[in-house]
Parts: sequence; C-alpha cells; structure tokens
Amino acid sequence: MLNFIWIFFFISAFITALFKLIVLGDQEIFTHIITAMFELAKTAFEISLGMTGVLALWLGIMKIGERSGFIQLLTHALSPLFTRLMPEIPKNHPALGAITMNISANALGLDNAATPLGIKAMQEMQSLNTKPDTASNAQILFLVINTSAVTLFPVTIFTYRAQMGASNPTDVFIPILIATYTSTLIGLLSVAFMQKINLLDKVILSYLGGFTLLIAAILYHFSDMSRAEMLQQSAVVSNAIIFSLVIIFLLGAIYRRINAYEAFVDGAKEGFQTAVTIIPYLVAMLVAIGVFRASGTLDILAQSLRTAALYLNIDDRFIDALPTALMKPFSGSGARAMMVDTMQAHGADSFAGRLASIVQGSTETTFYVLAVYFGSAGIKNIRHAASCGIIADFAGIIAAIVVAYWFFG
Repeated sequence: MLNFIWIFFFISAFITALFKLIVLGDQEIFTHIITAMFELAKTAFEISLGMTGVLALWLGIMKIGERSGFIQLLTHALSPLFTRLMPEIPKNHPALGAITMNISANALGLDNAATPLGIKAMQEMQSLNTKPDTASNAQILFLVINTSAVTLFPVTIFTYRAQMGASNPTDVFIPILIATYTSTLIGLLSVAFMQKINLLDKVILSYLGGFTLLIAAILYHFSDMSRAEMLQQSAVVSNAIIFSLVIIFLLGAIYRRINAYEAFVDGAKEGFQTAVTIIPYLVAMLVAIGVFRASGTLDILAQSLRTAALYLNIDDRFIDALPTALMKPFSGSGARAMMVDTMQAHGADSFAGRLASIVQGSTETTFYVLAVYFGSAGIKNIRHAASCGIIADFAGIIAAIVVAYWFFG
C-alpha cells in the first residue's frame, strides 16, 4: 500500500505539471518540482539529524521505565480486563500475558517492544483458533485495540514538535489523550457490538467507568476556562504528568535496584540508531510529498475540500491537517512525514501543525497492523477486523479535530 501511495505522489504530480506546462503555459513548474526534491531531501536529513539528541533523551528515559518494571505493573493492572473481554482464552494462558504486555508497551510508546509482543500474542491466540485461516473474536478485538491504542507517552510526536521549533512540544498531550481514548472506546464498542460482548460485566464496567471518569475529569477541568487559561493549564498539567512519569520510572529503578544511568545510556544508543535509521524513510516520503505539493496537486485537492467546507459553512482550517489523517490508516511513516510537512509549511505552533500532531497520536496504522499481525499467524479471512479498525480511526480523527478547535481554535 505504501509503495502505491508513494508512486501515486510522483505520477499525479507529473500529470498536474504537464497540464500546467501545456495548457496553462507555466514554464517554471518542472523547475519548482526539481528544486523541491533537492530541498526536501536536505530538509529530511536535517530533521533526522536534529532529532538525535531529543530522541536519545526520551528513549533513554523509556528504557529506564521498561527495566524498572513499569510494563509488568501495567500488565498486572490490565489482566482482569482482558480475561473478561476475551473469554475464549483460558486463564493463565500465555496469550493473555503477551496481550497485556503488548498493550502496556504501546501505552508507553515502546514501539520496538510492542511489535514483537503483539506478534507473539497473535501467534499464541492462533494456537487456540479452531479455524486457522480465519481471525478469531479474540484476535480481532486485540487487533482493533492495537490500532486505536491509548498512548500515554507519545514520545515521537514530542520529538518531532521539538525539532520543528514548537514553543511547548508537549502542549498537545492532553488533546492526544482525549482523542486516542475516543478512538479506543469507539473501536471497543464496535467490536463488542459485532461479537455480542457483555460490556455490563462488573469488571469491564469498572475499568471503562474508571477510564471515562478520568477523561471526564479532564474535560470538566478545562470546560470553564478561557482559551488562554486552557493553554496555560494544559501545558502545566501535561509537563507535570510527563515529568512525574520520569520520576516514577526512576523510583521503580531504585526499588528494583536497576542501574538507571546504564539503562538510560542503552536507551539513548537506541535513540541515536533510530534517528539514523529513519533518514532514508523520511527522505523518501518528504521528497514525494514535496513533489506533490510543488506541482500544485496538493493545493488542488485541498482547495476542493476547502470549497466544500465553505459551502457547508464549516471552518476550513482543519483541511491543512487532513493529509496526515488520510495517510494514517495506511502508513505510519507516511503519516509522520505528512505531519512534518504540515508543521514545516504552516508552523509547529499553527492550528494545522497542532492538529496534525493530535491526529498522528490518536490512532495506530490500521492496515499495517493488519498485515503484520495477521500475516504472522497466517490469517486470510479477517472478518470484521478492518471495518472496526476504520471506525476507530474515523472516531479518533473526528475527536482530534473537535479537541483541536476546543484547545487551539
């Protein structure tokens, strides 16, 4: 899918450029496109290089959290919920441990740890599957929760925002939390409807009620504030929560007698390697998006959507962040590049830049997760997994737009 999208950017840009050259007489269009290719390749490298320090910092902190037992703590806390949501999995089965550890790793933004745990969980559930080529109810629920998973620590988004010059890179933390909670809740409700899961079970209800009360408390806290007060309070709360997590990780390391400094250094090394690794991917996507933009194709698409929004008497500022939303279900790296492109074009602290960041943190990449997780178990018939995942994605995007207008509009 990503290959198709990448090629589409170039071919559509070429067709638009030919039209402008032949019909409109624009003699400079191909010069603009070639210039954009070189400039965006340079920009992608500079962004990746500039991210190294910040990425090393956060991955070092996350490594402390991983070794201090925070994943195990979350796993223990979430186990009762998943035993009720997936009754077909026997108690104490290895699948439940892998599921809860995967969800916990995703919540902390530990992508490197989450993916292998997710594959292991899917394979463990496959051992219980009576129809090996067809996704079971538990596998579908697990996948949809993964594609809409709540991320408590969106490290990558903070890192990109810091590199792109945001005055307060974490000011999108509370909006992301609200949007990702919405996508997860809607994804869970859609699967529960399809699978006839009893959400009125006392344990399930207590977990959902607790999470909902937390989000409701956040909404209530900000409901009577002016926008200036809301931004100030959001920054204070976000930064306090994030630094509190850092302190909790350190206290956990002390309690478990883990060398926090060595753990940080090991994680920071991974951060450096990650920054180097993403260079070719970021170059590929930013160059393609740059060509798409320089040719005028992106402007044509955006103007069409803007005209429709104005016709319906809708504020059209959200349209500048829509490329990230449209790319998100198909490609995480593509959506990330779209987010960077939006921040570069409009500013990290612009409405579009913040909305693109919130959208990026609201859901996971549905079709990538489908391909990797179900592919690892040899599943061909995915049943209602894709439709429920897309419903969760759509809910997350709508929630991101609404909360962006509320906080930054």
